[in-house]
Amino acid sequence: MEHGVITAGHGDVSYVLIVDDHPLYRDALGSAIQLVFPNAEITQTETLTEALAALDNGAQPDLVMFDLKLPDVCGISGFLSLRDRLPSTPILVISALASVELVQTLIREGAAGFLPKETSAQHLKEVLSQVGAGQTYVPAAYQSAARKDRPVTPIEEVHPKLAALTPQQRKIMKLICAGKANKQIAYELSLAEATVKAHITALLRRLGVRNRTQAAVLVESEGPAQLQDSEDPEAQAFLSR
Repeated sequence: MEHGVITAGHGDVSYVLIVDDHPLYRDALGSAIQLVFPNAEITQTETLTEALAALDNGAQPDLVMFDLKLPDVCGISGFLSLRDRLPSTPILVISALASVELVQTLIREGAAGFLPKETSAQHLKEVLSQVGAGQTYVPAAYQSAARKDRPVTPIEEVHPKLAALTPQQRKIMKLICAGKANKQIAYELSLAEATVKAHITALLRRLGVRNRTQAAVLVESEGPAQLQDSEDPEAQAFLSR
């Protein structure tokens, strides 16, 4: 379990915003929150649009419970949008989608924690207490010291086909391997998202693979020993949207 510093403290949680498109699960989250923070006001929204509207109308949550897979968002862009609006508010991501790359990307981008949707009610209450106390929570299964500590190899040396990539494509490939979504890559390289997609299409053709996940697998399978874990293909693909 990883612990880090988050702005809110346990006694400060008086308003919680839930963003989830499943009514029964929202109600279950609400019940768990009331057990941990009995005096907290709770607002439930089922889309990112509704959540942002609540903020526009003056909502000031001390904690956000956020489902990644919403009807009006693509990839992790919804989380990024909410984080940009609430940079000092802990956002606990709760999702049925899970992979080491996805979870680590979320934490790197400022999430207060990640919790799989199949988590028991009792464990959910424990995590709420920790996040409310200003800690960061990551299940042990989604931590990866090995991935962080492995040596860095120049990307063009990992596989012969990578030598054919342009310098810009190599930069993009590095960010793909780091789990960055297209929107993040565009931001970091100061490119239009359409330009990033065009570069990715070209580099996939040069590498002889069909999608960015296969490209990352190609690079990492030829590189140093990597973490052996069970990745959710849908979660991995989620990062490419």
